[in-house]
Amino acid sequence: MKSKVNEISISYKEQNNIENAPSIKSSSDAAELLFENWDSDTITLYESFKVLFLNNSNKVKGVYELSRGGITGTLVDIRILFATALKSLSVGIILAHNHPSGKLRASNADIELTKKIKNAAELFDIKVLDHLIITPDGNYYSFADNHII
Repeated sequence: MKSKVNEISISYKEQNNIENAPSIKSSSDAAELLFENWDSDTITLYESFKVLFLNNSNKVKGVYELSRGGITGTLVDIRILFATALKSLSVGIILAHNHPSGKLRASNADIELTKKIKNAAELFDIKVLDHLIITPDGNYYSFADNHII
């Protein structure tokens, strides 16, 4: 009897012109790109967690929505995060989630999750460059700028 293993299906194809992809040089660059890729209708309704995948030159390989949750939180499965990062051959990631309430403060849960992801990333030689909290009014909070990461 043949046994099959369940597998998530993730498809990644390198852009033909990666040199034309946006380059992230600061938290404001990342926030701008994230706002462009966030549904303006849902940013006020529920939390989502997204990841920017980067190459070695900090060029964006893709933006991936890892999860959608409720009004006050979302579940982040770091196994799926790293399955996606590894499949896309990313060397850097920027984490992001929104606070529909507009609160620009990292919770203890946000900080602990970021530490957990950063520790796991080190095993794969992937750099966690930042974690941004995005609010509906267009503001953001950067863990890197505030020396949390």
